[in-house]
Amino acid sequence: MTIGLALAILGAALAVGLAGIGSSLGVGISGEAASGVVSEDPEKFGKALLLQALPSTQGIYGFLGAIMAIQKVGLLGGGEFTITPEIGWQVLFACLPIAIAGLTSGWLQGKVSAAGMGVIAKKPSESGKPIIFSAMVETYAVIGLLATILLLNGITVS
Repeated sequence: MTIGLALAILGAALAVGLAGIGSSLGVGISGEAASGVVSEDPEKFGKALLLQALPSTQGIYGFLGAIMAIQKVGLLGGGEFTITPEIGWQVLFACLPIAIAGLTSGWLQGKVSAAGMGVIAKKPSESGKPIIFSAMVETYAVIGLLATILLLNGITVS
């Protein structure tokens, strides 16, 4: 394994790992709040589950970024590419937007979702509003994924 390939793999690992940590934190935080709501009124399970699931998307975005990175360096599909250290660094840095945005937005989206559980508990007819508030946080994970995709597409590997 070359240093370039190792750097590219590190970038892919950071994308999936950090975004996955953000999702885990977010789903955990919102799940704690959802459990409280459902313990008082089991009929609110569906609405609470939807709000809890929202922070899980960052992990999926990180996984997509990682797949694109390892495909770029030829680890998928059996390509025989020469990955120089310069290309490896490029791939690693290209993976950072979704890694960082996924970590922070997953965690913070979980906090917003947990706060929204109060709306589900007290005013179930208004349950769409906390979903919108939570989805606003996700916007930045989407931007991170788009930046990663654009950066990876700009790297030329021969």
